[in-house]
Amino acid sequence: MKRWLIAFAVCVSGSATLIAQEISTADLDFFEKRVRPLLVQHCFECHSAKAEKMKGGLLLDSREATLAGGDSGPAAVIGEVEKSLIVQAIRYDNENVQMPPTGKLPDAEIAVMTEWVRRGMPFPAASASKTGRRVIDIAEGKKHWAFQKFVVPPSGGPMEHRLKAERRTRIDDFVLAAQSQRGLSPSREASQETLIRRLSFDLIGLPPTSAEVQEFIADESPDAYEQLVERLLADPRFGERWARTWLDLTRYCDIGESWRTGEGQPWLYRDWIVRAMNADVPYDEFVRKQLAADLLPDFQPTDAAALGFLGLSPTYWKELKLDHNVIKQVVAEEWEERIEAIGGTFLGLTLACARCHDHKFDPITQQDYYGLAGVLASIKIDDRPIIAKPLADQAAAARAQLKESQAQLEKLLKEPKPADNATGEEKAKAADVAKQIESLRGKIAELQQTPQLNTPVAFGVTEAAMIVLPDGPNRTKIEYKPSEPQNVAMQIRGNAANPGAVVSRRFVSVLSPNEPASFKNGSGRLELANAIVTDAAPLAARVIVNRVWAHHFGRGLVATPSNFGTQGEKPTHPELLDDLAARFIEHGWSLKWLHREIVLSATYRQSSAESRDTVFSEEEKTVSRLSADGSRRSADPENLWLARMPVRKLDVEAWRDAMLVATGEMDRRLGGEPRELSEVGHQRRTIYGTVRRRELSDLLRLHDFPDPVSHSGSRMPTTTPLQQLFVLNSSYMQARAAALARFVQAERPGDLAAQVALAHVRLFSRESTLDEIATGVEFLKSPQSGDVTLDAVWRQYAQVLLASNELQFVD
Repeated sequence: MKRWLIAFAVCVSGSATLIAQEISTADLDFFEKRVRPLLVQHCFECHSAKAEKMKGGLLLDSREATLAGGDSGPAAVIGEVEKSLIVQAIRYDNENVQMPPTGKLPDAEIAVMTEWVRRGMPFPAASASKTGRRVIDIAEGKKHWAFQKFVVPPSGGPMEHRLKAERRTRIDDFVLAAQSQRGLSPSREASQETLIRRLSFDLIGLPPTSAEVQEFIADESPDAYEQLVERLLADPRFGERWARTWLDLTRYCDIGESWRTGEGQPWLYRDWIVRAMNADVPYDEFVRKQLAADLLPDFQPTDAAALGFLGLSPTYWKELKLDHNVIKQVVAEEWEERIEAIGGTFLGLTLACARCHDHKFDPITQQDYYGLAGVLASIKIDDRPIIAKPLADQAAAARAQLKESQAQLEKLLKEPKPADNATGEEKAKAADVAKQIESLRGKIAELQQTPQLNTPVAFGVTEAAMIVLPDGPNRTKIEYKPSEPQNVAMQIRGNAANPGAVVSRRFVSVLSPNEPASFKNGSGRLELANAIVTDAAPLAARVIVNRVWAHHFGRGLVATPSNFGTQGEKPTHPELLDDLAARFIEHGWSLKWLHREIVLSATYRQSSAESRDTVFSEEEKTVSRLSADGSRRSADPENLWLARMPVRKLDVEAWRDAMLVATGEMDRRLGGEPRELSEVGHQRRTIYGTVRRRELSDLLRLHDFPDPVSHSGSRMPTTTPLQQLFVLNSSYMQARAAALARFVQAERPGDLAAQVALAHVRLFSRESTLDEIATGVEFLKSPQSGDVTLDAVWRQYAQVLLASNELQFVD
């Protein structure tokens, strides 16, 4: 059985040419009386359309399916009996290809099957399986909603269903219409304190200061909210907050695999993303630069850092003492990971599912997969300088010489000094060593003056085909051919040792207006990027619009942000998604426009708080299916129709950053090298904490930070006992509690009530209630004796406040 599965467990290498056939009466009689009984008895259980589980991708219940073949390729070759796989299998000629697996057929039955192949495999058409081998219908696949052009009502929104509720942007037209159809109505607008805190966390990832809250509340101008939105969008911290959401998709890390070589600094990619977000780089340009910045006509050296999308891809260890087919398999795994990241990030598609066979659910063929794999097979992960080439070359050469000179100097400094009674020869040698040391020190000093010597180098890619070659028995060598792109062969069943037909580098068929053209320019990276934002523009726009929406509302219009295929969720508001995506493109692919449009809507400004004393209008009472306590939650528990704003748990970055803001410790410098989050004194934003690919810090690991080993389309917020234990016992939380205690005591010396009030303002951006002040003061005045000082009690109280739900969630 194992040999049988191995033989038929590798993917289709190509389709045989099907030869039209007229069946003679004799051939028909031969098939029905002698061949069909053998197929039914020995083959159809595993190799027919009615089989519970088809083995090896092979169908034998029609001539066409048999000639097309299965996992090992065509089962028969017309006119060449000895080369036909089905004949080899039933004869047990090859130990890896033997069928049926239960035992060899009698010689008489083998002779019948061989004669059937010799006759051209006559098979009555009426008996052929109508399904046969599954063939993807690309034209039919293009009818899937995600691959269609935008469908937008001429008026821009469904006006006829609008309730008498405040409408601020076109978004509200669609949301109100959907609510009206379901007997729902929107919640009232949230308070100003709630709105500024919500906006601040959403747009810059930090809480507002007390002064900012008071200024916003006091501003009675009709456009106060709009002005607040503009101020936050222009804040440099906007880029930090939204860069981190993008880095989840790109599996960013500061420390990757131990076997990576080169001088590349991953943080340059992170900082490039921050700058791009702040500069509102059009999203189509944003995509192009991450895949092919170096191939654009207006390429600037600083944009080389954008290539970190590919340059920071996970790499797998390639042990060259193994057979070259093993190493080819490792390389194929890398292609798969990168195709998964490209498909998931930009297109919301699981393209990597087509590596071993055509996609089981989406109209993505194996040829599509290997067309993309050829692009990745034609690039090399490599250092990319972020300064102009002449200076970059000079600096690189100087760094290499400097490294070599420093190694020589270190070796010479270890030479033993001559003794007092040393011979003349020994003294002469020592003198020569001293001269060499002096010379090296001079050379090192000179090299250290090289312009741009210490300019960081980015992780990126260059144009070079990777060639995996045998290097003797069970050994491998890898060669790179600069500027020589290559097409790759399909791998039957994903097995690199079993190649099939070669596929030209190209884009995905279902996303191309016509038959996808082969990529001609180098690796094809730029052509791929262009295809994503032109041919696939509606899909690419829907995907990024949905991601931004999900970060603002806790759930996307499509609940599966990285799967817009047939197995993904359908959009709850398809017309809204299309309208927003179409206008996103019309507004120059501007992400800041998109954020603005969302947060200005009445839908975004809704309150999340509902209680028994909620007052509804007569119209709302009439049309809304509300529970007895006045809650919309019973009518729409998942809030699919957005009749309220959800309360959302802060991500770990915003939570940690909010603590640093409250304690007055935050270092607000932008950019630069990362530091370990566990380091004492590391008080910069969490985005500047070191991310290790395979060893996350406790803070990140316990608080839903995505695994940077692979593309992460969304985070799943959790509440676990380990998180609470971290709050109670970690030295980090204790240090923040001590800092908060010191801060409030220093700001309001001797006044416990004022200290408690200040702590609430710093942490929650609101005034404390009388009950909160009374409870806090009572705790702080609790009996103090021995080592239990007021400062110690304050640290305990501060730790409780830092652990509170109000700090960890945003309304």
